[in-house]
Amino acid sequence: MSVKAKYQPVLELGEKLGVQDGKVTEENGVLKIKGETKTQYEKNLIWDKIKEIGGEKPSDVMANITVADNSVYHRHVVKSGESLSKIAKHYYGDPMKYKQIFSANTDILKNPDLIYPDQELIIPNL
Repeated sequence: MSVKAKYQPVLELGEKLGVQDGKVTEENGVLKIKGETKTQYEKNLIWDKIKEIGGEKPSDVMANITVADNSVYHRHVVKSGESLSKIAKHYYGDPMKYKQIFSANTDILKNPDLIYPDQELIIPNL
């Protein structure tokens, strides 16, 4: 199996996330991946997928992933049935961090218990 085939799920994730300026080459059994994600959260998703396939410190892949917008961790579009605590648990692993999300979005949110589908929320860097 080629290294590119081994890491195909990473490349597919990059396409799904809309990674910009993507470039993939294979040299001497090492896959070199370059690209720019929209947010740090998306960059983390790609690194998580690389580690899932190659281990904590894979020697057969080199990735140079940059982030277009470092001012936020991510931008989240609210789906039906979500709450700020559910969104906080997804991004931070801690539902109590909903307060940070609320504080970052007081321009569109007046009450942390009232969010609506299709609102775009800033998920702040912690």
